[in-house]
Amino acid sequence: MNKTQKHLIEYITRDVVCFISQDYNMPIDTAMEVFFESEVFEKLQDIESGLYTESASYVYEMYKTERKNKS
Repeated sequence: MNKTQKHLIEYITRDVVCFISQDYNMPIDTAMEVFFESEVFEKLQDIESGLYTESASYVYEMYKTERKNKS
């Protein structure tokens, strides 16, 4: 993973965690834990998936779908 890829993943992660915190009314640290345990986060970390090239909104929609399907 190069520097640019790492930064893109970090920026997307930051934004998605903020979205989760706001939409689900949870503290940032809890939102981080929830996102870090998701399959979407795992895919985001996988450079081969190319998910890091998508927008944070797109990744967040994937997260919401995953969360909905798990409940």
